[in-house]
Amino acid sequence: MQILIKGARVIDPGRMDALMDIRVDGGVIADIQPAGVMSPSNMEGRVYEASGCIAAPGLMDMHVHFREPGQEYKETIASGCSAAAAGGFTAVCTMPNTHPVNDNAPVTRFILSRAAEACGVRVYPVGAISKSLEGKSLSEFAELKSAGAVAVTDDGMPVRSSLMMRRAMEYANGLGLLVISHCEDMELASGGCMNEGETATRLGLSGIPNAAETVMALRDIALSELTGARLHIAHVSTAESVRAIREAKRRGIPVTAETAPHYFTLTEEAVGAYDTHAKMNPPLRTHKDVEAVREGLADGAIDVIATDHAPHSSVEKAVEFNLAANGVIGLETSLALGLKLVDSGVLSMTGLIEKMSTNPARILGLTSSLAVGAPADITLFSPEKVWTVDARQFKSISRNTPFDGWTLKGKALLTMVGGNVVFNAMT
Repeated sequence: MQILIKGARVIDPGRMDALMDIRVDGGVIADIQPAGVMSPSNMEGRVYEASGCIAAPGLMDMHVHFREPGQEYKETIASGCSAAAAGGFTAVCTMPNTHPVNDNAPVTRFILSRAAEACGVRVYPVGAISKSLEGKSLSEFAELKSAGAVAVTDDGMPVRSSLMMRRAMEYANGLGLLVISHCEDMELASGGCMNEGETATRLGLSGIPNAAETVMALRDIALSELTGARLHIAHVSTAESVRAIREAKRRGIPVTAETAPHYFTLTEEAVGAYDTHAKMNPPLRTHKDVEAVREGLADGAIDVIATDHAPHSSVEKAVEFNLAANGVIGLETSLALGLKLVDSGVLSMTGLIEKMSTNPARILGLTSSLAVGAPADITLFSPEKVWTVDARQFKSISRNTPFDGWTLKGKALLTMVGGNVVFNAMT
């Protein structure tokens, strides 16, 4: 079926920023012309009037936790894909800390088979660095890649052994796989449940120092320099890590990095009266760290905004703060929180789309473009639509968000994958 998107501001970073009409046919972008040139009378299909909206290459979240297999009561691949589509994401990368762990080809293929049955959002599995995430022996990277894995990580756990991380980088580099690092010194973080500082002391909670993240970031940067392997540092939260990544890039080390909306939006003060929806790993940090993360996004030290979407049920969250599971969901609020960076001048609209679409695709060796002939993976959103977050209405099974009740501006209206509309809120 043909689809015509009329009069949108089309932003394809490095290629286009103009009011255009987009015609989709046969699952690909068939034509792009200045707004008003294409006539609906010349085609059969659906027409979307998109004045005031922005059309971007499909958003990609390169860091999500869909709990299938093993913990489907928190999130299934189908529900996660529905949440992604509602948030404007056409593609996601699933972390391997499922049950069983995605450390072998059969699990990778299972994830892809479930994704094929879901709403159509593209799912790119990420395989485990070590078997069972135990850090004792490497997974078979070649087998994982042949089954469809696009990167490797032990996310949720760090690779404690420097030698094993070196071997992982060498193995991955030979296969052209990206290594994604969960940077956490477990000894420094041991027993902690929020950021170390005055707030933790006042609440009587044990703290995690910034160094728990930064020490491991520095180690993995050094190993990337040693091996020449591509390194991607996940969920950056500290000023010191931003500084280390920035310096590594200046020295030509092949390192990229991501942060999540909660790290440029919230501080440790969000814990408030022991709110477990503000408990995550790494923890929320200080105003100084938030500003450093924002600066890193602005100057390119941080390449990507990813959600680290981590669903948990009330069984894991409605408990004492120190016992609660780490993590928050983010697929359905990420775009609006990212648009706050545009409103505050941290990023241009093009810069935001780079962080949420073209940069993650580039880092993973995937395509993201609105060029004629490209797959019609398109996110259409209103940057001005004001809405109130109501977690009860989320597509995700879980409700663990610190943003419930917030009034936000900006929302996905249409999400298209390969020419198929997987989410539609157009009026």
